[in-house]
Amino acid sequence: MKGDMNTRSSESGFTLIEVLMSATIGLIVIGTALTAFMNGVEINDISTQLADTSHNLRAGSNLLVRDLMQAGRGIPTGGISIPLASAGAGQIPRPSPPGSAYYFDNTTATTLSAVTTGAGLGPTVDGQATDIVTVLMEDSILDDYLGQPLQVNVSTTPGAVPKLAADGSSFGVGTNTGWIAGDPLNGRDPIKSGDLILFTSPNGSTAIQTVTRVDTSNVYFESNSNDTFNLNQRTVTAGSITQILGTVLTAQRVLMYTYYVDATSGRPPRLMRKLNQFAGQALVGIVEDLELSYDLVDGTTNPTNVRNLPYTVAGVTYSANLIRKANVHIGVRSEMMSMRQRDYQRNHLSTVVSLRNLAFVDRYR
Repeated sequence: MKGDMNTRSSESGFTLIEVLMSATIGLIVIGTALTAFMNGVEINDISTQLADTSHNLRAGSNLLVRDLMQAGRGIPTGGISIPLASAGAGQIPRPSPPGSAYYFDNTTATTLSAVTTGAGLGPTVDGQATDIVTVLMEDSILDDYLGQPLQVNVSTTPGAVPKLAADGSSFGVGTNTGWIAGDPLNGRDPIKSGDLILFTSPNGSTAIQTVTRVDTSNVYFESNSNDTFNLNQRTVTAGSITQILGTVLTAQRVLMYTYYVDATSGRPPRLMRKLNQFAGQALVGIVEDLELSYDLVDGTTNPTNVRNLPYTVAGVTYSANLIRKANVHIGVRSEMMSMRQRDYQRNHLSTVVSLRNLAFVDRYR
């Protein structure tokens, strides 16, 4: 009988208290493991979001900084002459964000500067107005094809090529077919409709026209819908190529880059880089802020953090040709909300860019 009772006791299993204690300990262990796991997932999520925003900042800022550094390369001091409103010219469209239509100033200004500012002209993103900026530079890669800018002779020069039409509406490239054919293997894009060509006379006078058509040996500057900048206004009495005809001119392709935020409804705001009036290239999203200011140099006052140019203070007017450096601020956010913070991860970059082709000053001289 006693043996039977011992057998039943050994086979009776855990008591309720033991089961509850074991379950509690197990739940604590599992809960701790799950908490650690979730913390790890959330930390990894935050790290991924921050890495994403950092990558976006680098991608967006690298090209902008590079183009600002090259702004004014090969552009005459004072800018390029443009058709003037006072001489009968119409407006000159400026590359603009979607939904906007801005124009270069050809009323109070006589030239197109190497840098055209645009504080607050971009779309408003999350209550913050954004800026735009347009920079000009020569296409040195195309010039390298010849070793120098293309020399264009007047139409009356017997047998000379390349040759400019009597009214400046076209020129033949002669044997310099690389201007039209291009050389993609060496990074030389062919001349095409929508390109900008800068003409310079021996005395430094300038004019700029829009390419509207190209055939096997000629480049055309017609006054039609392909003149997206409305620069081919040769009937005006000031600022057009008509005023510098009659001598041998140099011809160079000019690159115009405009940076702005595209906040088109239905998609996240993106930083755009637009060449001339061609379709913009999306560099990075999601951009919440783009701000630029400029430090100027005149040897005396040297204003800083100027948002728009021209800028007048104490009776002195400063143009874009006096820019010493640009102060750039870009803000981006992650594409998805953080799991832990239930909000977007935000990252900002502020940098200073020396515009060495403009009013560069060597502080050690």
